Amino acid sequence: MSMRWDALLVRHTAHELDERLARARLTAIRLDGVRRDVVLFFRDSTLLWRLHPKHGYLQTFAASEPGPGAIKLPTRVRRVYAPEDERLLVFELMPVRGRRKSRDLMIELLGNQWNCIVTEGEEQVIRHVLHTRVGKRTLRVGQPYALPAPSARSGADGVMTIDEWRELTSGPDEKKRRKRLISNVAWTSPLNAGAFLDESLEKGGLALWRLWASADAEPEPVLLPSPRGLQPYPFRLPHEDAEPVASLIAGLERMADQDGTDGSRAALLDPELLRRLERAIEQAERRVTRLIAELGGLPNEDALRTIGDLILARFSEIPSGVTSVSLEDFEGNGVVVELDPALAPHANASAYYDRAGKATRARARLPSLIANAESGLTTLRSLVERAGSGDAQASEIEAAIPDDVLPGQRGQTERLPPYRRYRSSGGIEIRVGRGARHNDDLTFHHSAPTDIWLHARHTAGAHVILRWNGPGNPPARDLEEAAILAALHSKARTSGSAPVDWTLRKYVRKPRGAKPGSVLPDRVRTLFVEPDERVLETLDDADHEE
Repeated sequence: MSMRWDALLVRHTAHELDERLARARLTAIRLDGVRRDVVLFFRDSTLLWRLHPKHGYLQTFAASEPGPGAIKLPTRVRRVYAPEDERLLVFELMPVRGRRKSRDLMIELLGNQWNCIVTEGEEQVIRHVLHTRVGKRTLRVGQPYALPAPSARSGADGVMTIDEWRELTSGPDEKKRRKRLISNVAWTSPLNAGAFLDESLEKGGLALWRLWASADAEPEPVLLPSPRGLQPYPFRLPHEDAEPVASLIAGLERMADQDGTDGSRAALLDPELLRRLERAIEQAERRVTRLIAELGGLPNEDALRTIGDLILARFSEIPSGVTSVSLEDFEGNGVVVELDPALAPHANASAYYDRAGKATRARARLPSLIANAESGLTTLRSLVERAGSGDAQASEIEAAIPDDVLPGQRGQTERLPPYRRYRSSGGIEIRVGRGARHNDDLTFHHSAPTDIWLHARHTAGAHVILRWNGPGNPPARDLEEAAILAALHSKARTSGSAPVDWTLRKYVRKPRGAKPGSVLPDRVRTLFVEPDERVLETLDDADHEE
C-alpha cells in the first residue's frame, strides 16, 4: 500500500512534528538504502520513515538502541518546517556540545525520488544521503546540497484574485481544467483538485482554496478512501466518506498498521544484524537438508558385515595387493568385493566391520542431530517473526546467530577467515576450509608452499592445510589427525574407512576456468583413516585459544 504526498499534507505533517519534537534530543540516525528506511533515534522516542514506493508513511515507537550500524548525530531539534508549496520537510538540528557545526536533515517527498539527506554547516555540505543521485541535482556526500527548484505556481502565499482563478478553472473540459489548476496554482494536487473544481460548493472553489492555503488554516485530519488504500489528509474533501483521526501522524500509523506487510519494527534493528540472521537461517536450512540426505544415504550395515564375513570365509581365495575380487557368497551367487590393496584380507574384513559399525552409530546419532537442527531452524525463523513485531532484542538475535555465520558484503566491517583452526596433538596448526567457496582462498592465499594439503579422495569436502616447514614429512600422528579432519569435513564422514589424498601445497594447482574448490594435486599419497568424530574432542580448537 502506498500513499501520495502533496504540499498541504507535507506542511501540516511538518507542523505536527515541530510540536511533537520541539527541542527533542536526537542521538543517531540510520539510513538503510536496501529497505529505503530512515530511522531517527531520539532520547525519548524513535521515528521510522519508510521511503519505499510501496509505503511512504512514518511511524513512532518507544526509545530504542541505535546499534553499531547507526550514524551518531548528537543534536537537538530546533524546528521542523516545510518550505511553501514544497514536498520537502526540513529538520533544523543544533549541536548539543562543543562548537560543532549545525546540521539539517531533509526528507524529500518528490514524485518517485523520495530521499533523505543530512547536511552540515552554512554551506550545507552533504554528509549522509539515503540515495546518491547524479543529474540535474547532484546528491552525493561531500557536495553542497541544492534545494529542489522552487515552485513557480501562483498563490504560494495563499493570495489569488477571482479573475486569475476564473481564467484557470473555466472551460467545458474538466480534465484540462484540472490539469491547469495543478500546474499553475500552489497547494493543489491530484488529491484535492476535484474539491476546488466542485461547482456545488456554496462559496465556490476559490473560497475553499483560500481557506486551505492559508498558513493559519486549522486542519481536521482524516483518512480518505483511495484506490491505493488509506490516505491521510489534513482536510475532509467534499462528498468524500472520510474517517476522522486524532492527528496526521496517527493517520499515518493507522495506514502502517493496515499495510499488510510485516517487518516495520524490524527496521529499528541494525540491518546488518537482520541480514546475518537471514544467512543463519539459510545455513540452518542447508544443514537440515544435508543431515536428512546423509541419513537416507547410509549404507546397509548388515550387507557390510556380510561382506566382512565373506572375506574371512574365502580368505584363501583372495590374492594380496588387488583392488577387487570375485567371490561366491553364502547363497552360491557371484559377487565382486572391493578391497584396499594395501591391506591384508583380514584387515579388509575389519574395515568392512568398521564401516558397518560407523553406519550403525550414524543411524543412531543422526535423528537427534536432525531434530536439534530443525529445532534451531525453528528458533531462528521465530526470531525473524518476532523482530518484525518488535518483540526481539538485538542482543537476543546476536546470541542466536552461530559464530561461523559470515557477515554479508553490505555494511561489512569484519570477516571471519575462510578456515577453522585446530591444533594437533603434536601442537601443529591445522586449517580446515569453511566450505567450497572458501577452499580456494585457504589453499592459495592462506597457506605456504611447504604446508601439507589434504582432501578426501573422490568426494566433496573441505580443503585441509597442515602447517609444516620442517624437513621431510610431518609426524605420522599429526598427519593422520589432519586426514581425519579432512574426512570428517567431507561426504565420506559416515564411512568406516575413508581415503584421504595428501601432498605438499606447492604441488596443488588451479586449472583455468575450474569451479570453486576444484584443483589438481600432483605427487599425491593416500592415507586410509576412520572419520571418528571423537577425534574432534582430542584436538584443541585454536580459534578459541585467545
